[in-house]
Amino acid sequence: MRSSKPILLVEDDQVDAMTVKRALKEINVTNRLDIVDDGEKALAFLENPENENPGIILLDLNMPRMNGIEFLHIVKKDDMLQKIPVIVLTTSREDQDKVDSFKLGVAGYMVKPVDYLKFVEVVKTIDLYWTLSELPE
Repeated sequence: MRSSKPILLVEDDQVDAMTVKRALKEINVTNRLDIVDDGEKALAFLENPENENPGIILLDLNMPRMNGIEFLHIVKKDDMLQKIPVIVLTTSREDQDKVDSFKLGVAGYMVKPVDYLKFVEVVKTIDLYWTLSELPE
């Protein structure tokens, strides 16, 4: 069963953020979607005790100030945050980005398709993973 926890989207491209929001709505995911536009803001969001920790983080890699890999280095060393599953959702097809992401403990690495219908399929796959996975409390 899907968690009722919010989803944290770390994405600097407003069009991509709106596409994720639209795709989640289209597949009837009703969890709150919190959006921040870089790794620094994501860390501040996660460290703020007033914010509920997300059930999953969707992470872009190519962002200003603090990119996704830098964000992962910090989050995966934090005992309170490292258990939150992170799915990389990026345009990068670079093998080094994939290797670095998995070394840092991501749950998945998805390349953003340009075609909207294919994008919805990627979001469905993420939802299926999140729905079926047994996550620690």
